[in-house]
Amino acid sequence: MEQKRFTKNDSGFVCAHCEKTVEPLGYTSRNHCPFCLWSLHVDINPGDRANECGGRMEPIRVEPDPKKGYVIIHRCTKCGEIHRNRAAHEAKVQPDSIKLLIRLTAETGDLR
Repeated sequence: MEQKRFTKNDSGFVCAHCEKTVEPLGYTSRNHCPFCLWSLHVDINPGDRANECGGRMEPIRVEPDPKKGYVIIHRCTKCGEIHRNRAAHEAKVQPDSIKLLIRLTAETGDLR
């Protein structure tokens, strides 16, 4: 039997970086703060919350994608793992900061 690679886990949270309250998206698993774009290293597969690392994921750059819109590149400040995550800049509830997305698009983001 094939293991699911996505688990819908759309609960709100308080951002570990900026401490703002983040509401659920309503249609998928929100995993980063729409205000500062930081995340937590808690998933192995999207929404499963099965990763024990728990480090803070810094948004190091954003890549525009013709099909997905913007893709945020996060790097874990604890273990260094890199993750790609689709932005929610068109969300009806707390959309991602388009100003911050555009700023990070212009940055190169050292991938060490």
